[in-house]
Amino acid sequence: MGVRRAAKSVGRFLTDTAGDVVAEVILRLAACALLGGLALIAHPSRSFSPRLTIAGAGLLGLFLAHGAWRTFLTRGRGRRRGLAALTAAGSP
Repeated sequence: MGVRRAAKSVGRFLTDTAGDVVAEVILRLAACALLGGLALIAHPSRSFSPRLTIAGAGLLGLFLAHGAWRTFLTRGRGRRRGLAALTAAGSP
């Protein structure tokens, strides 16, 4: 009986680990694609209006920082509303 339970536990552990690895790879590829897309957008806009490009990058950075702050540093895991929900959803 103990061997079967141990085999099930090991199998469950390996399945969870493989799922975590696949999810991590997908998230990293999505982050790289997002960064590449932003670079492709920033290059033509930089030649059009450098000040607007810098302002847009600053606002995007604030948006992502606020989302990360709301997601990771708040103690309450309650329901978010308004801007907090939007920035938390946009933050990786």
